Amino acid sequence: MFGLGIRNHENDIVSGEKAFIKFLIAGKRLNAGVIMDIGANAGSYSMMLRKHQVSLPIFAFEPHPAAFRKLQEAGSRYNFTPIPQGAGETSAVAAIYDYRGEGGTEHASMYKDVIEQLHKGEAQELSISLTTIDEFISENGISKIALLKIDTEGHELSVLKGAKNAISKGIAEVIQIEFNEMNIISRTFFKDIVDILPGYDFYRLLPDGLKALGAYKSVNYEIFSFQNIVALRRNAR
Repeated sequence: MFGLGIRNHENDIVSGEKAFIKFLIAGKRLNAGVIMDIGANAGSYSMMLRKHQVSLPIFAFEPHPAAFRKLQEAGSRYNFTPIPQGAGETSAVAAIYDYRGEGGTEHASMYKDVIEQLHKGEAQELSISLTTIDEFISENGISKIALLKIDTEGHELSVLKGAKNAISKGIAEVIQIEFNEMNIISRTFFKDIVDILPGYDFYRLLPDGLKALGAYKSVNYEIFSFQNIVALRRNAR
């Protein structure tokens, strides 16, 4: 489904992320504020931004201990800040699940069934720390998030619920969300995400640009297969 922006996950060209970053740069949307990479894993997204000469401060969040070690190495090399926490609706100690015996895979999720039902693996539980986006920006004096990228294997809605103040105040300009079959496990409709982002227009990433999704219709939004959805705040500063 190349032209629909669905199941295009092979690399950052096919996924549309490379074109998207160029779009943001051309539109001068990455000239001020900070970038928050939630669910950074080993840091490939943050590294991609640096390779495109994006110089804004980047905070890359990864709670999985094994993945965080890789993220630290990448952060040191590419000059971004690794944060050894996940993000959620509240600050808490929580559990993350990964394949037993494998450390820090991209499938690690807050939902055990992502590993065991979707990927047919044996899950191992690890204890992690969660913060909220609202708490983090308050503690760090952040007044603008130029780009908020969320890739948390089904946990995306909880991350947004922990950013309600930032969203209501118009602090988050651009939000990129991965939406896929993991959201079946977490029982999340995309309508839930649309409702929490009332001041945004939604687009799906294509290899060569953005596809406007328009007003919410289930046939356009509720597709539980890999896709990157972008929310652009209306009347952005």
